[in-house]
Amino acid sequence: MKVLTVNFLTCAVKTCKTSPLSYPLHFRDAELEQQDMEFNPTFIRNIMPRIEWEALKVTAIELGFNNLPAEKPDLPAASQPSETSPSDPTDAPEPSSDDQTILQDLHKLLLETQVVEGKLVCGNCSHEYKIKEGIANFLLPNHLV
Repeated sequence: MKVLTVNFLTCAVKTCKTSPLSYPLHFRDAELEQQDMEFNPTFIRNIMPRIEWEALKVTAIELGFNNLPAEKPDLPAASQPSETSPSDPTDAPEPSSDDQTILQDLHKLLLETQVVEGKLVCGNCSHEYKIKEGIANFLLPNHLV
């Protein structure tokens, strides 16, 4: 399970639907694996508006990544070339060295870091979702549905 995925998940227990404590889910006993991927700054720039920064900081600290900035970086979205109007890559502004470092750190955390074993725990009801072989089990027992 990529760390990016957790930023979009909340507890599925019915009583947690309205509780702010049910998000983000917290890792417990997480076994991490780094999987090298080609650096993709365009993807990172374009996913940033969808990232809940405070939740990502909590997750990053829980997993031992303490180098995220306190405030969400203002990284302008990268334009994607299309068939009708291909963009010239030379038109794209070159990121500053600070932005480049942030992009690389985010790429490593969000895309290259995988949780292969462990649990995701709700901060509201303490329900545990087991992660096995990189897949979280979100099926709930009948009494929690």
